[in-house]
Amino acid sequence: MTNSTRKYVSVSADFPGPRTRELLEQRRRYVSSGVGNTTPIFVRQARGALLTDVDGNAFLDFAGAIGSLNVGHCPPEVVEAVRHQTEQYIHACFHAAMYEPYVALAEKLAAITPGHYPKKTVLLSSGAEAVENAVKIARKFTGKPGIVSFARGFHGRTLLGMSLTGKVKPYKFRMGPFAPATYKAPYPYPLHRPAGMTEEQYADFCVASFEEFLLTEAAPEELAAVILEPVQGEGGFIVPPAAFVRGVYDICRAYGILFIADEIQTGFGRTGELFASTHFGIEPDLITLSKSLAAGVPISAVTGRAEIMDAPSPGEIGGTYGGSPLGCAAALAVIEKIERENLAGRAREIGEAIRGFFTALQREFPMIAEVRGLGAMCALEFLEPETRKPLKAFAAELIRTCYESGVVLMGAGIHANVVRFLTPLVITDDQLREGLEIIAESMAKVAAKEIAASGYRGGGTS
Repeated sequence: MTNSTRKYVSVSADFPGPRTRELLEQRRRYVSSGVGNTTPIFVRQARGALLTDVDGNAFLDFAGAIGSLNVGHCPPEVVEAVRHQTEQYIHACFHAAMYEPYVALAEKLAAITPGHYPKKTVLLSSGAEAVENAVKIARKFTGKPGIVSFARGFHGRTLLGMSLTGKVKPYKFRMGPFAPATYKAPYPYPLHRPAGMTEEQYADFCVASFEEFLLTEAAPEELAAVILEPVQGEGGFIVPPAAFVRGVYDICRAYGILFIADEIQTGFGRTGELFASTHFGIEPDLITLSKSLAAGVPISAVTGRAEIMDAPSPGEIGGTYGGSPLGCAAALAVIEKIERENLAGRAREIGEAIRGFFTALQREFPMIAEVRGLGAMCALEFLEPETRKPLKAFAAELIRTCYESGVVLMGAGIHANVVRFLTPLVITDDQLREGLEIIAESMAKVAAKEIAASGYRGGGTS
C-alpha cells in the first residue's frame, strides 16, 4: 500500500521492494563493503528533483548526489549536449589529440570564477584529483612543501586528500601513514563559540588562533598554500565568519602563501552566488571545482592565476581521462543553464524557505540546536538541549524515516549529528514544500520514539 496523499512521493509499505532486495543481496556479494550507502535505493529513473527506484517507488531528492546536481537530474539541455558529443567522438585524450570543448570550458571557467586577472585551467576527472593537482601546482610555483588545511575539512579519499581531511572515521582510520608537510589549523564553529563572546569577538579570536598556529605548528616561510572550504561540507555545512575567511586570506597575502578555495561542493550557484568565495570578498589564487560542474558527468577542474597554473612543465599535470569530451560538453551546457535561469538566485530562495521552515519548528523540536546555511546549502544540527551532547542516533533515525517516507537526505558533521540539504536548484516550490512537510512529520515520529524509549523530553528552545 502506498501513501496516496502526496503529489510527488509514493513509497510502498513493503519498501525496500522485491527487486531492490535482490539487488541488495547482489551488492552484498559483489561490491566492497567499504563503499558506503546512505539509502537502500536502486534508481531506475530520475528527472529534476525526483527519483524512481526499480520497484516504482517515487522519492524527492534532497541529497542531489552529494551536491552534484544543482541543475537537477537529466536536464534536457545537458542530455542533448552529451548525446551530440557522443555522435562526434567519445574520447581522444587531450594529451594525445586535443579537442575544442576542453579549450572552450577552460575559457568559460576563466571568465566566471572569482578574480580579475588572467587565468588558466587544467581539467581532471574527480574532486580529489583536482585537490591533488592544485597542491602539486602550488608546490611547483612556490618551491615550498607545506600545505595547511582545516579541522573538519574534507578534501577527498586519495592519500593526499585524506591527509588534508579533518575527520578520522570513516576516511582515515588505519589508512596511514599520511602525506608529509600537511598541517591542520582550527576552523570556526559559530554554534559552539565561547559563552559571552560576541560574533565579532569570535571572528577576531579565530583569526588570532590562525596567526598563533603559524607560530606553533607551521612556519609561513615553508608553506606553499592554504586550502579552505568557504563553507565546510562534510564537516557539517559550517558557515565561518566572513572576517575569519578574509583574515586568513589577508595573512596568506602578507606571507606569500597561495590561497586555494575548495569550491567542489559550494560551487555553481549552491550558496546563492556562482561561487561561495564571492560572499567573502576574496579572489583565490587557485580554485578547485567538480560535483555540479557537469550534472553528474565526471569532470573536475583547477582554475587559477595564469602565472601559477603555468608553473608545471608539460606532462606534470593532467591524466588520461582528464577533461573528457563528454564532461566538457556537459559542463558547458550546465553553466549556460545556471546563468540563463539564474539558479544562484533560485538557491537564495530555496535556502530562505528551508531555514524559515525549520526555524519556526525549533520550539516544537528543541533538539534542533541550529538551522544554518548559505543559499541552498543548508543544515540542521541536533543536540540534546540540556547536555548539548550530539544526537547522532536521532539524526540517523531521521534520515532513515525520511527515505522510508519518500525524501532522500544525507548526514554530515564529525559527530554525524547534522542533516544536510542539497536539493537540486530546479526543485519546484510545491516539491520543496512537500519534502519539508515529510521531514517535519518524520522528525515528529522520531521524537515520539525517543520519548517512548527513554523518557527524553528535550528541554527549552535552543
